[in-house]
Amino acid sequence: MAFNDLHIVTVKKNIDEVKRFLSISLSISNAHTVDFYTRDVWSTFISVSPEDVLCAISSTQDSTGALEEKENTTFGFCNASKKLLDISALLRAAKAHCLPGLGVCMQLEELMHNLRLMCGDTAAGQSSNKVLAPDEFMNWKKAHEVQAMSEVVASLAKCCRVKQVIDVGSGKGYLCSYLSMRYNLQVFGIDSSSTNTHGAHERNRKLKKFSKSYQQHRFIENHCVQSNDESKEHYNESDGSKNCITKEGVEAQTESSALSQQVSSDLLASNNAAECPLDNSDADAGSSFLSLLALDVIEDVFPRVHPSQLSVEEREKRKRENLERKAREGKRKDSNSSLFSPLTSYVTAETELKTLITELEDAVLVGLHTCGDLASSSLRMFRAKQELRAVCSVGCCYHLLSEEFDQDRAGCTRDDMCGFPMSQYLKDQACFCGRNARMSACLALERVSAGGGLPMESLFYRAVLHVILQDHYDCFKSEKRVGNVYSKATSFVDYVRRALRKLDLDESKLSDGDIQSYHDRYTPRMNEMVAFNMLKVTLAPCIEGLILLDRLCYLKEQENVSHAALVQLFDPLQSPRCYAVVGIKKSTD
Repeated sequence: MAFNDLHIVTVKKNIDEVKRFLSISLSISNAHTVDFYTRDVWSTFISVSPEDVLCAISSTQDSTGALEEKENTTFGFCNASKKLLDISALLRAAKAHCLPGLGVCMQLEELMHNLRLMCGDTAAGQSSNKVLAPDEFMNWKKAHEVQAMSEVVASLAKCCRVKQVIDVGSGKGYLCSYLSMRYNLQVFGIDSSSTNTHGAHERNRKLKKFSKSYQQHRFIENHCVQSNDESKEHYNESDGSKNCITKEGVEAQTESSALSQQVSSDLLASNNAAECPLDNSDADAGSSFLSLLALDVIEDVFPRVHPSQLSVEEREKRKRENLERKAREGKRKDSNSSLFSPLTSYVTAETELKTLITELEDAVLVGLHTCGDLASSSLRMFRAKQELRAVCSVGCCYHLLSEEFDQDRAGCTRDDMCGFPMSQYLKDQACFCGRNARMSACLALERVSAGGGLPMESLFYRAVLHVILQDHYDCFKSEKRVGNVYSKATSFVDYVRRALRKLDLDESKLSDGDIQSYHDRYTPRMNEMVAFNMLKVTLAPCIEGLILLDRLCYLKEQENVSHAALVQLFDPLQSPRCYAVVGIKKSTD
């Protein structure tokens, strides 16, 4: 049965359109917010007033009209000066060059319909015996993600006739536990953090214990109307209704309730802990923009730790844990006793899965918000490993991607292992985004549009601090070690003094009045920064779209991949990184 996905020619055409738009507008996204005043960023890139920009962005007028260009402009930018002249034209172009505007994404309902047709089963991906509702054990965001993704993964497994799932970057194991318990799939969760792996072990143990009690409780409830010798009947004194309670039922109810409260509390606590804040300690002049953004307008961050960065003790601990896991697997007699197996390893495209998973069979490869290059590595792994029959990958943390054509790149020693670009089509064009642009791609337009807002005061403080450093201290590069002192500061003066102390600079050179004068001087220009960063937010979906189209094109280029599509899995208000790259291998039959 045909899978209604895009032809590679169409994908390349859309890549060309987005790339052309970004070739004009990417200069805004790549501008350093920290340098906003020291380099007079507004006057460099914009020829209209901040008020005009903010008015156009907040306007309720329809911006879906034809892309009419003013004379001597392209996408609203002056052809000669390269400055923005027509904000409305830019907004229309941005809307037309994001994934929804391009119309390249398959709807989730269409994907599920295609998968049901492919496997000839109208019930593919559906479970008749609901074991546990994810929102009992996870916060609303994680529950939304796990529930939506698990349905797709279960359908892929059914279509490919496999019973194993490999989750790379599995973190705390939310998706793994749910897939194993609800869909009876054998799931191997691989994460580079031993802390996450241990947490996943504990969580899965509690979930399984609760699940057994829950099933027992539901069985008793369903058969409560049947009398037996051990039953005790009593009447509710308030309404005279009859209840049937067995001794076993009372115990099951008590255990189920207690475990539900315990597990829910534990999981919510650890889930909140897993929402890793951005590491402000190593932020540079570019990353400071992202590090200061409120968590509700960016994605969750799950940084990986390469083995070379681990201590000797941590490496030895990781080896012991994996040996212990293999020993447990060897002793296991009942395969249903542990359908979820967390293990610790740093995964790359060249990782030999059979050395990690001795009982490896054909499987579906998944990744829920795989960080930076891990998303790219998982797609390369899918292509290279014959036993991986399908993939469902939702990436995140675009600012941590390595770029092949970044002359200052770090962490990517081989061109064929860099995170961007992946496709040969964009490699041949030496496509390059830039770190600041990729950081901008992490912004969540939908959340900002819904009133999430940007933490402009903290960004403003950082930019004005840079002016002070330029005027009084010869330490531009040192500024990147400021970190997040804003959250502790009570005023701008306090913020600057905290920053100077952290930089080991002589704060006695400036009086409080001197510091305050900088704040007063630049406050009237704060609206420039607000308007400029709103333009960055507007362009964010286009940069994300190029990265994801590159990954889709990569799969389309592979001879052993029969179907590939971009699918919006999540509500972007709940989960900003909402797009999945889905691929299916050609049948080996």
